[in-house]
Amino acid sequence: MSLLEAILLGIIQGLTEFLPISSTAHIKVVPALLGREDPGAAFTAVIQVGTLAAALAYFRADIVRLTRAWAAGLTTGRPFGTPDAKMAWMIALGTVPIVICGVAFKEHIVGPLRSLYVIAAAAIVLSLLLMVAEWLVLWRQRRQRKLREMPELGWGDALVVGLAQAVALIPGASRSGVTITGGLFTGMSRHTAAQFSFLLSLPAVFAAAVYELYKERHELLATQESAVNLVVATVVSGVVGYATIAFLLRYLKTHTTWLFIAYRLALGGLILALLFFGRLQP
Repeated sequence: MSLLEAILLGIIQGLTEFLPISSTAHIKVVPALLGREDPGAAFTAVIQVGTLAAALAYFRADIVRLTRAWAAGLTTGRPFGTPDAKMAWMIALGTVPIVICGVAFKEHIVGPLRSLYVIAAAAIVLSLLLMVAEWLVLWRQRRQRKLREMPELGWGDALVVGLAQAVALIPGASRSGVTITGGLFTGMSRHTAAQFSFLLSLPAVFAAAVYELYKERHELLATQESAVNLVVATVVSGVVGYATIAFLLRYLKTHTTWLFIAYRLALGGLILALLFFGRLQP
């Protein structure tokens, strides 16, 4: 991998990790179109440290507030005594499904499920689910039903979005895409669904990145060039990711997700067409 490729992968990761369009699909497809090898699941997981850092920086005030409330709840013997303490435990609950599924299906996730056929199918099918969720939001709005914001979320919301996050283990699913979909199905506003999605992703992304870096450290850091490429891609993904979070949260305050739905349908169709004509290998 050249330094330019590392920078390109960092930009792709930063843009697509938070937009509901699948970072894995782009990181696998773009190198293939350029005639390069798949950077691999381990490389993808580690450069998520950059987008993790972006999310930590963007939501730093929320994270500090929730952490303090969680600690205060433990010390006072009232773990769910405040809305912030309860939210911290809800994020913990929502993280459980992806941990269980990640451990149970790891060999499939890093192996056969990285097929471009799977990625294309996930992009198309899950974008159709997001389409249904959007129609449900419009239905609620026409009937003047209030869409819920962060302070109104409960344990059921955390579990539903957590289960949706586990679906994101399928390459091409898009972590933000499926979690936003889950949030919309439970009655959240688009902005709240995205915000809760990003907060919920922090523990899982951190754990996956640390695990993959430790497990694959000899390959990922085999040479000075490999280490430099990994660091550069991670830093670039963080800078681009921070800007992407800010953009998406502003965008969803006044817009729907139809733009991303159309893009994902087009992306899935393009991948299938390129596979059919032999321009890509699965």
